[in-house]
Amino acid sequence: MDTTSSTSTRYGGVAIGFHWLLALMIIVCFSVGLYMSDLPMSPTRLKLFNWHKWAGVTILALSVLRLVWRLTHRPPADAPGPRWQQRLAHLTHWALYALFFLVPLAGWAYSSAAGFPIVWFGVLPLPDFVSVDKALAEVMKERHEMLAWILCLLVLLHIGAALKHHFVDRDGLLNRMRPGR
Repeated sequence: MDTTSSTSTRYGGVAIGFHWLLALMIIVCFSVGLYMSDLPMSPTRLKLFNWHKWAGVTILALSVLRLVWRLTHRPPADAPGPRWQQRLAHLTHWALYALFFLVPLAGWAYSSAAGFPIVWFGVLPLPDFVSVDKALAEVMKERHEMLAWILCLLVLLHIGAALKHHFVDRDGLLNRMRPGR
């Protein structure tokens, strides 16, 4: 049996792997972002900022791969339920995909505009996304934070909907994305 491709009722292993890896990375990256933003300037804060940027670039790269996979592999049939719930689920999923790109790109623009280059894992220098511009840096910092909070809210909505399907509807929806067979 091909465990990489989706079936009519379940996502394949690659889609499941992307889902859970990105979910974990996004939750950790958001949490670190919240924590580090209130730290006084210190070596720890600088290390966390670099880690946060590395994670953001990794999330961006994995999101490209995930989107390519999603566009080339058919997902399972829509979850059972009213049409309005299915439409809301599709809208939420595509908004999440958009934010998987927008949040890291806004962070990259903020870092570039502030004059702090990104050297991915301390090895690969990435090009500046925009020119150094302190006013733009302030705008991009606010946009990055706002988009991250919107992503957080959509993730919570997504989790809430999945739990509703599991505990209230009892329709087995969570099994579509559960690791293993």
